[in-house]
Amino acid sequence: MNNGNKEIKYSRILLKLSGEVLGNRETGECIDPTKLDFMAERVKKIQALGVQIGIVLGGGNIFRGLTGAGKGVDRVTGDSMGMLATVINALAMRNALEAIGVKARVMTAVEMPRIAEPFIQRKAMKYLERGEIVIFAGGTGNPYFSTDSAAALRASEIGAAALLKATKVDGIYTADPKKDPNATKYSSLRYETALEKRLKVMDSAAFALCMENAIPIVVFDFFDGEALEKVICGEEGVGTIVGDDK
Repeated sequence: MNNGNKEIKYSRILLKLSGEVLGNRETGECIDPTKLDFMAERVKKIQALGVQIGIVLGGGNIFRGLTGAGKGVDRVTGDSMGMLATVINALAMRNALEAIGVKARVMTAVEMPRIAEPFIQRKAMKYLERGEIVIFAGGTGNPYFSTDSAAALRASEIGAAALLKATKVDGIYTADPKKDPNATKYSSLRYETALEKRLKVMDSAAFALCMENAIPIVVFDFFDGEALEKVICGEEGVGTIVGDDK
């Protein structure tokens, strides 16, 4: 796909954003308006290239089910609380996008008609084709599944050309680059290798679902001002691609 002078590699994407990147540890804010606005502007920029965008936000800035399980909250209840946290983040993202003139919708796996539309695959496709951004909330609607799994599921359902996993580092490394100075970055990985190595950047269920549906996963640094656009345009050397190729 060509848009002006930009050659677009991925015309429809599922962007997975961690909930933690919305928070501000210094001020204790669960949702930092400055970070939220930064994210919205980045999304608007790639939408202007003609890319159809679905978004899945985590809820870890508000509540994580696994963390709650370690503090006396049973897993099912904790995961339900985490799903609700993703709805809060989705509503905040929609508001930030609409504030800069971008039409966005929230669709949730957990029915709450006064707040958001229920997820219906055909409707989601229709909105994307009309150029609207669709934010998928509520995870998969089931406990024991992470928002990474929800991202892989929604990417499969909307026929995304790629799942883009935004992180705080510029790809997947052999070890934590913040702890190990000898860690080296993978430019690409096979799905099977990612599963065998049990890489923590995404859970195994998400890797397996993307492998089954041949959806490449691109892991990149969201805070690099140019990385997202470069990934969309298929520039080499940006992030790590997990797919069928070696």
